[in-house]
Amino acid sequence: MRPRIGITLGDPAGIGPEIARAALDSGKLPEAEYLLIGQTDGHSLGQPTLASARAAHAALEEAATLALAGEIDAVVTGPIHKARMYEVGFQFPGQTEFFAARCGVKDFAMLLTGAGLTVALVTTHIPLADVAKNLRSTEIVRVGRLLATFLARRGQSRIAVAGLNPHAGESGALGREEIEIIAPAIEELNRLSPNFVGPHSPDTIFHRAVEGEFDAVLCMYHDQGLIPLKLHAFHEGVNVTLGLPFPRTSPDHGTAFEIAGRGIARAESMIAALRLAVSLAETPAP
Repeated sequence: MRPRIGITLGDPAGIGPEIARAALDSGKLPEAEYLLIGQTDGHSLGQPTLASARAAHAALEEAATLALAGEIDAVVTGPIHKARMYEVGFQFPGQTEFFAARCGVKDFAMLLTGAGLTVALVTTHIPLADVAKNLRSTEIVRVGRLLATFLARRGQSRIAVAGLNPHAGESGALGREEIEIIAPAIEELNRLSPNFVGPHSPDTIFHRAVEGEFDAVLCMYHDQGLIPLKLHAFHEGVNVTLGLPFPRTSPDHGTAFEIAGRGIARAESMIAALRLAVSLAETPAP
């Protein structure tokens, strides 16, 4: 049976509806049943409102309900406008946390992938000033396990772990997080699966991954992973929520209200998100 993929349109005032339809018309998608979820009537392109935010929220709720009921096999989400969503009662930092809550999942993480580079994040939506005090060996191990499971579904295994500080702490001269937090986590991970190496200097690790030395990089904070990913694969990056009972992917960009309806929004990231969702739906978790 062909996998059933639900596609939320995101904020209908943004580019979500047009990139979803462009992807479906591209001829670049694998065989699957694709279901568009969300309403676009009554909304003006480029003009986000509380009503458009409510429509985006309703689409997410419908997608979660369908996936949990087994009526769709994977969810691909269009971009939402978080500030407007918060105004209509959306109580989550982002869509990642929304789906985790609806699934009752505590063990989840954010991953991004594109053009041969894959990154997973140990900490996500917190201020940079708070990263070091929130970094825990247990969290590195937890996210590392989720990352290893995702890679196994793709026939991959080699994971590099990034340091937190410049030059991975320079043996403690530039910070001790690598010695006291990250290295013990790597030791624990390798007792489970001997595929983790590091901590490596963040200024070279992504180049090495793109060159094929590693299959993924485990990153300590949000922008450590997203800056190189978006620099390398801006138009084809995909966001993946790890740990859910069904695959959830999304294009790695925002609503782009300023270009909505102008016919210039690019669909490559949505196409990549749909292709990955189909692949994950067809490949059972190990």
